[in-house]
Amino acid sequence: MNLNPLPQALDLQEDTVRALADDLRNQIDTLQTQLREAELRLKHLAITRTTITCLADRIPAPSADPSGSLELPEHPDHPRILAVFNDTTDPLRAATSARPSTSSSFRNT
Repeated sequence: MNLNPLPQALDLQEDTVRALADDLRNQIDTLQTQLREAELRLKHLAITRTTITCLADRIPAPSADPSGSLELPEHPDHPRILAVFNDTTDPLRAATSARPSTSSSFRNT
């Protein structure tokens, strides 16, 4: 009885399963990177929420202006703050408007 085909079949199966394991490890690495990015984004959003909440406490109460418009005090950094806010929220808007999407990366590209 010739047993050579048996070790060859086992080698083939071992190579296939090894390749699958390597592929799964790569997928796990990718998912871990995406998870770290999402968690970092959540931390930044929490900081932003805290900052905005603190700043909202400083906004004066609306005046009895009949037009209903609220006059906010001018801030010298307002254009820069607005630009940074818009730049950092655009990828979030794109990610949420693209739902349902299989992409879960929040990287700025």
